[in-house]
Amino acid sequence: MKINVNTSWKEVIINQTKLKYWNKLEEQVDLAYSNFVCYPKYENIFKCFDYFDFKDTNVVIIGQDPYYIPDMANGLAFATDNTKLPMSLKNIYKELKNDLGITKTEGDLSKWVKQGVLLLNNALSVTKDKPNSHLKFGWNTFTNNIIEEIDSKNNGVIFVLWGNFAKTKIPLIKNKQNYILTAAHPSPLSATHGFFGCKHFSKINNILIKNNKKPIIW
Repeated sequence: MKINVNTSWKEVIINQTKLKYWNKLEEQVDLAYSNFVCYPKYENIFKCFDYFDFKDTNVVIIGQDPYYIPDMANGLAFATDNTKLPMSLKNIYKELKNDLGITKTEGDLSKWVKQGVLLLNNALSVTKDKPNSHLKFGWNTFTNNIIEEIDSKNNGVIFVLWGNFAKTKIPLIKNKQNYILTAAHPSPLSATHGFFGCKHFSKINNILIKNNKKPIIW
């Protein structure tokens, strides 16, 4: 896989390529992209790391899988370049509106990531129409290692875990100077069971301000 990242994250990812699991991951991802339609575009697999340096990580929002239907996934968890918004993103925007009164209608979340918000899917690739199809390639190991790296070397980072799958990452976050926010997943199946009303956007900004950091302009 080509690591076309122009921030200090590139060194973090290159360090992962030296570990035992990486060769299998790279081989299977490349094979999948060669034989099937996969998302996001090959050159966007590591896109979420290309907006800010590692030390500038303020918030980490964990997604599960890239969107597996055509023209949706763009390399950033929950974001899309499509004019038709996925339901999870619509629900995220509903909560943003209820929490801070901010209205958003476009799927582009680059404004967020430019402020140090890492929109990290647990698997960075997927085969068309087959959710979680690349998870066992080794992406889970990669994502866990990235989370641990952030947690061990940065302070004041807010880890946002939406849904039961994201909550499995809690044991990885051991630094007492970092923060964990949890809620239900914003999907239509669970948003009414603990996502709506979580007020994570205002809570994130309150924590950032408390730590003398700039609040996110959502």
